[in-house]
Amino acid sequence: MKKRVLSAIIMMVVFIPLLLIGGKAFLVLMCLLASLGLYELLNTASSKNNFPLFMKIISYLILLFICTRNMNSFDFNFTLDYKNIALVIFLLLLPLVFYDDNKNYNITDGLFLIGAVLFLGFSFNLLIITRNYDLYKIVYLLIISIMTDTFAFITGKLVGTHKLCPNISPNKTIEGFIGGTLMGVVVASSFYYVFINSSISLAILVIVTLLLSIVGQLGDLVFSMIKRYYDKKDFSDLIPGHGGILDRFDSLIFIALAFILVAGII
Repeated sequence: MKKRVLSAIIMMVVFIPLLLIGGKAFLVLMCLLASLGLYELLNTASSKNNFPLFMKIISYLILLFICTRNMNSFDFNFTLDYKNIALVIFLLLLPLVFYDDNKNYNITDGLFLIGAVLFLGFSFNLLIITRNYDLYKIVYLLIISIMTDTFAFITGKLVGTHKLCPNISPNKTIEGFIGGTLMGVVVASSFYYVFINSSISLAILVIVTLLLSIVGQLGDLVFSMIKRYYDKKDFSDLIPGHGGILDRFDSLIFIALAFILVAGII
């Protein structure tokens, strides 16, 4: 527990100043975290997938390209650029013909890379765009993630008896899910109402925050399924007591993606 708390303090000491500074400092941080996340994902899948060094390099370059799209934009508009997606597909699937060897690089490997790059690239790009648009909005998303995860862990430890998804994540409980959701909604909704928009309908705010909190926990379970599929406990041991980057940012990634769907409501 001490190791977990110390790691959390160190992460906050590094993350919070860069979050407050924003701009290129936050952009560099997000690109670094996205790259580390891709590294963890590829390393986790390496037991069942083949990723040649050249294709890994291409994947990292594409990831950084996606992360930095509209990096100077202060508008909160999300658009789908089919040209970029087509480029990703070409760069990661056409090499199948040149490798011409299913043992070195096959269609499953290519599709995995496409999914991983687009998934992480879009998620961290959304965090960058959200920070550019409004510091308080990204703090709101962070509060949902942190409060939900923290109190799900605490509640589960104190009173958790009923397993939530034992085949996916044996330590998660229904009580933890409920406790994390309640605290995430209360704290994040209060922050939004006080610092962002005090004229918003409380009912709408609570419902949206509730949905984001639930999606975050479901996202956590999705990443747990990935680890179970590849027989891994954590994505890496980069953060003592916590695991890897994806072990810490799993819920935030899904919250950021879900926020696109409700951004026009609140």
